[in-house]
Amino acid sequence: MLHDGYFGWSWLLWLGFVFLFFSSFGNWGYTYRAHRRFDDRHPAKTALDHLNERYAKGDIDHAEYLRMKSDILPAT
Repeated sequence: MLHDGYFGWSWLLWLGFVFLFFSSFGNWGYTYRAHRRFDDRHPAKTALDHLNERYAKGDIDHAEYLRMKSDILPAT
């Protein structure tokens, strides 16, 4: 009865398995979220990209587009 695995040191082994399971799951979740921020498939849009989209949709006219573009881009 003393060697059935519950009164010896085997509880420490099972505790280690449980710890490894939860820490591996937590590490996977953290790295998944962290790498989604730097995903190259969906790069962040710049202000110029948004301006080009508005101009392409016809929300703004050409004169307003040029004025806004000169505000966005640095003077060279």
